[in-house]
Amino acid sequence: MPDVLEPRSRSRRRRGPRVGIVLGAGGLLGSAWTAGVLAQLAERLDRPPGDADLVLGTSAGAVLGAALRCGMDVPELLAHQRGADPESSGDRRPGGLPELHTIERESGNGLPPLPLPWIGSPRLLATAAVAPCRVNPVVVASGLLPLGRRRMTSIVQMVDVLQSRGGSREDGWVPGRALWVVAVDYDSGRRVVFGRTGSPAASVADAVLASCSIPGWFAPQVIGGRRYVDGGVASSTSLGLLARPGAPVLDEVYVLAPMASYDYDRPTDPVAVVERQVRRLMTRWLDVEVQAVRDRGTRVTVLTPGPEDLRAMGGNLMNPRRRLQVLDTALATSAGALASAVVAA
Repeated sequence: MPDVLEPRSRSRRRRGPRVGIVLGAGGLLGSAWTAGVLAQLAERLDRPPGDADLVLGTSAGAVLGAALRCGMDVPELLAHQRGADPESSGDRRPGGLPELHTIERESGNGLPPLPLPWIGSPRLLATAAVAPCRVNPVVVASGLLPLGRRRMTSIVQMVDVLQSRGGSREDGWVPGRALWVVAVDYDSGRRVVFGRTGSPAASVADAVLASCSIPGWFAPQVIGGRRYVDGGVASSTSLGLLARPGAPVLDEVYVLAPMASYDYDRPTDPVAVVERQVRRLMTRWLDVEVQAVRDRGTRVTVLTPGPEDLRAMGGNLMNPRRRLQVLDTALATSAGALASAVVAA
């Protein structure tokens, strides 16, 4: 799939503005929040979210982005979040989607695994020592974490089941409009965009698993002899990729960013207090990326969790016990958030 879309004038005459959807990182709870927001966004768009000209997913957003591109619609996403298998009316059967409880168990039910007694990527640290200005410092810090040990085979099963609906290209990628899945090469620190022209060959399932491999929590995903980890260590949304030379020219981009916020709650839990400080930093980084894309003439609408959503999330985005509460809250708050975001954009 070429990265350059049709000329602007022809695209508008044919079927309206060219739209991109950016789905950011955010763990289990970020995924639930994003599913709730997608339900409202689907009502505003002139097409299903899965038919956007570009879907760009990072970490949890990569799972949802792949699901949309493989033909899973928003009602199915919501049903799956609530524990039903859309293909089997709630009953688990061979070939059906894995239950979210299985994914939660594989992720540790909100708790990281006991650390292994060695750091995750000595080669990444060596690379940074030789050329410190060329590697994102947050990516470098991820190499210091213990090597992750959990594996999420249910994610692979989920994507494989979904992709069987629409088939595969000869290279194993999903056919149709562009799907970008972002991961980080764990030994070089380089950000890799699977699905983009010139990127390493990978199946959609392997790319999504790589994008979700949180350093220190999950084992790196090996693709083509290289180790890859969560794309969120480079950027929580990867939106800045759309401001780089050669990026597709889009008229409008919707950014769903579970790890950023512009309006906060006032938590008393120490873990949540620290999380909100990290969230503020990520929001400032996102602002830089948003401005860079807007400078290209693209309309950017950013959606983030508000105070009610944050209270539902707490301080641990991997806590499965809050997932349904986060989903229900997002369904209730996202209509107003979307209206405000569009007016402010």
